[in-house]
Amino acid sequence: MPSSFLRKACSVALALLCTGLAAFSQEASVLWKVSASPLDDGIWHVKAEGSIAPGMHIYGPDHRYNAVKLQYGPDDFVLTPLSCESRSVSFKDEEVYFDSIVLSQDVRPGGATLKGSISWLACQDEVCGFPEEQEFESSAGESKPVRSLWSLILEAILWGFAMLLTPCVFPMVPMTVSFFLKSSDSPARGRFKALMYGLFIVLLYTVPIAVIVLLTRLLGGDAITADIFNWLSTHWLPNLLFFAVFFVFALSFFGAFEITLPASWTTATDAKSAKGGLAGVFFLALTLVLVSFSCTGPIVGSVLIQSTRGVFIAPVVTMLAFSLAFALPFTLLALFPSLIGKLRSGSWLGSVKVVLGFVELALGMKFLSTADQTYHWHILDREVYLAIWIAIFILLTLYLLGILRLRHEEASKGIGPFRLLLAGGVLAFVIYLIPGMWGAPLKALSGYLPPMSTQDFVIGADASAPGAPVSDGPQLSLPHGLSGYFSLEEGLEAAKAQGKPVFVDITGHGCVNCREMEARVWSDPSVLERLRNNFVIVALYTDDKTRLPEQQWLTTPGGRQLKTVGSVNAQIARSRFEVNAQPNYLLLSPEGKVLAGPRGYNLSVPGFVEFLDSVL
Repeated sequence: MPSSFLRKACSVALALLCTGLAAFSQEASVLWKVSASPLDDGIWHVKAEGSIAPGMHIYGPDHRYNAVKLQYGPDDFVLTPLSCESRSVSFKDEEVYFDSIVLSQDVRPGGATLKGSISWLACQDEVCGFPEEQEFESSAGESKPVRSLWSLILEAILWGFAMLLTPCVFPMVPMTVSFFLKSSDSPARGRFKALMYGLFIVLLYTVPIAVIVLLTRLLGGDAITADIFNWLSTHWLPNLLFFAVFFVFALSFFGAFEITLPASWTTATDAKSAKGGLAGVFFLALTLVLVSFSCTGPIVGSVLIQSTRGVFIAPVVTMLAFSLAFALPFTLLALFPSLIGKLRSGSWLGSVKVVLGFVELALGMKFLSTADQTYHWHILDREVYLAIWIAIFILLTLYLLGILRLRHEEASKGIGPFRLLLAGGVLAFVIYLIPGMWGAPLKALSGYLPPMSTQDFVIGADASAPGAPVSDGPQLSLPHGLSGYFSLEEGLEAAKAQGKPVFVDITGHGCVNCREMEARVWSDPSVLERLRNNFVIVALYTDDKTRLPEQQWLTTPGGRQLKTVGSVNAQIARSRFEVNAQPNYLLLSPEGKVLAGPRGYNLSVPGFVEFLDSVL
């Protein structure tokens, strides 16, 4: 099957990239602060203090291959060798630095300011990432760090490729394959549409960011807000619309009708050259961009943060790099059906469409679930969601075995070995789902399923203690029986009373990576024990639609009133912690000072434990 083949090919090609992403999901593996103190005769003493991410290490200035380096402008004169004031650790017979490193050097600047860069390579155990670089600009005193544009571009490209395998993007794979399988009336036309599909994806990501950056420059930043992205990914209206799109496509795949656009639309958009074509391609690209926001949020959010920090060209260039990498796999998926268009279309093609219909129907449920969670409707709780999935995949199993047929299909004379194996795989998946009805964690699907807190019955669980909140705020809950707070003020007050640090969880109901972190990392006994006993937990849901009492409304510097739990928490995350994506974790003192973090999506349990232990 084309989609299966391409998915495997993409998985193999991106394996090494994803390894690096897992370890380097934050902006940088080392956060540097550079200062310059004037000495005699125009000499400056440069000091670079680096805070190394938990679980990682870097090599000192004397390492033969991966040494940390400070480089300056061509007119600056270096007077002393780069020295390290920190104590190194012997690791695999090499001198390395964990947690922190302090570098110093005497330099005579060639001008009024000192400009340079720090380059390093960070490793986690035996896995090393890509070389990283941070630029700085300093006069006497503390420096202003300037992140390298190339590092932004590289990170954006890596995220763009990795997005294909995320839960909210992958549902568009079968839709893309099916659309181009049936829309290519000629190979040349099919290739043209496929290329236009990729171009539309790039433009839909890049042009809005360019407009936002332009408005920021013209209006001073007050006109820009990241809430539109939150709205698209969590509001009931777009989520119900996305579900309707998937449902309609599924019915079309089942043979209920053919999806065609009105002739007036195609005439207005495509004139005579591509009647009925480009409008549909653009709509498919727009659907892909919109439904992927809950997973592409981390990179889009970081781009928006860059645009509000005065880096004018970086947001546009970064988003262009991200969208090109993101669009490439989908362009190849669109090209592949056009390349096989010369093959004879037999019953196998109809069967592929029916299978894709079942898959689309199941994956479209995610959008209903997101709306249900953000608005607390409690219509699609975890066991209801699982029951629907089990029913869908049982029907798919019966179809693959030839027991179930659609009325427009001829009776099967038998099934081949590939179809039999596929039916067995789907049946095994159904068997895997069934224990989830009684509370099995189903960690492999944690990003797709509603949280365990919505489950009515869990075998062996204490029904009297479902992780209830200790505050009187909105009806929210924490996973794994944990108790906590859902406003920062209440959490800080409790931390002062208990003498504990605060664990801040910037999360969201529609955040698939948050659910995966909770299922795979928080559930580990070593993590769970620390969260339960050593921290006051504050969960800031940035997409919750619960309306706050008027006295709890928040007014932004631009004069806009924020009236819901989610909008207030999102503003706190952006303005106080400078993060605009979920998940992100921070450790605070009882007084509210940031002690560690933010730490983003990273499935390393030892790294998370080290992150927690760094403040204990």
